[in-house]
Amino acid sequence: MFAKIKDKITELAKNAVFAAETEIGSGKGTEKKEIAINYIVKNLPFNPVVKEIISIFLSTFIDNAIEAAVVYMHSLPQKQGE
Repeated sequence: MFAKIKDKITELAKNAVFAAETEIGSGKGTEKKEIAINYIVKNLPFNPVVKEIISIFLSTFIDNAIEAAVVYMHSLPQKQGE
């Protein structure tokens, strides 16, 4: 069960990082990380009590998933303007 939860968190982390980057833009990493954490917890497919428990017990994993998603985002080719 934890493996499926971790897979879901990893998937959500990518979306969360892109959403935070779109909302805030460059800089303000701490603020973007908080937005990403909230995005992940909000979008977990569980009731609020279970979400809170997951966010506490897997907080380090969530942080690491966000950091990995940031690295992934930076590895993507940048769009070039015309």
